[in-house]
Amino acid sequence: MAIIKTMNDELIKIKIGVSSCLLGENVRFDSGHKKNNYLVNVLSHYFEFSPFCPEVAIGLGIPREPIRLVNDNDVIKCVGTKNAEIDVTEQLVNVANEQQNWQQELSGYILKKDSPSCGMERVKVYKSSMPERNGIGIYARQLMTNFPHLPVEEEGRLNDLIIRENFIQRVYIYHRWQQLTASTFSMSDIQKFHAQHKYIYMSHDQLGLKALGRLLAEPASDIKLLAEEYLTQVMQLLKNKATKQSHSNTLQHIQGYLKNYISADDKQELNETIGQYRKGFLPLIVPITLLRHHFRKYPNEYIGDSFYLSPHPGELMLLNSL
Repeated sequence: MAIIKTMNDELIKIKIGVSSCLLGENVRFDSGHKKNNYLVNVLSHYFEFSPFCPEVAIGLGIPREPIRLVNDNDVIKCVGTKNAEIDVTEQLVNVANEQQNWQQELSGYILKKDSPSCGMERVKVYKSSMPERNGIGIYARQLMTNFPHLPVEEEGRLNDLIIRENFIQRVYIYHRWQQLTASTFSMSDIQKFHAQHKYIYMSHDQLGLKALGRLLAEPASDIKLLAEEYLTQVMQLLKNKATKQSHSNTLQHIQGYLKNYISADDKQELNETIGQYRKGFLPLIVPITLLRHHFRKYPNEYIGDSFYLSPHPGELMLLNSL
């Protein structure tokens, strides 16, 4: 079942897990929240949020004694900041495992940075009295263990436009893959999916794209095993953040499909627009829009079916500032 783009795509809100405090829920240890305006005012137009606070879920009160990560003889535990006898490590692991039924329907997850339960990276770990920022929240670690391909980010890192694009891109691709594999699928369906996303892959990692091509060129005795390996390589490839240079190379590659159709002046305009984007003077949406204009006049079935120039409407809007 290949993924087919339709006008109804813009009506679909993708399910995303999120730390409850980021939506303004008063669930933190001090009875407060960490409402994130970008999530609430922008991403909420495209994503359906599923909020969850593991600390509340395991029965910690509001307000409550703060918890922190400690290194106890090379074993990471999550304990009370004042009373180290309060050890909620196992409870946080268990509550993550207990949520898998609804988590498997998610296409991404946004976690609270620095949290001993939800932090994705660089969480403070205390050994003696000196903390090191090398920890992962207990709930977050188990979530990512249970769903290793799930796109996961922290709200603070989404302020970086490249990281934001990377996360959003991974969410949309993962969601399309979930749609593809939700029912019976064939090798030709995977190849169709690959063709639709080829230029997105190219903008992230050309060597990774070649490896995917080799994988799909081999005979598949077990389609499910091949699909799992394909997804593993795709999600690893997409973690390589696309740069202006790699996007520019991809745009120029796509431009090649127009070489026999557009005028010399149009070619020059395209080259100049891509060059201005590469130098940082224009956002990515400008050369994409110009290419879309030319392909409307001179349709190409392969390019028209690609998600690089024609992402879902929500995804397109989210790329405006790149």
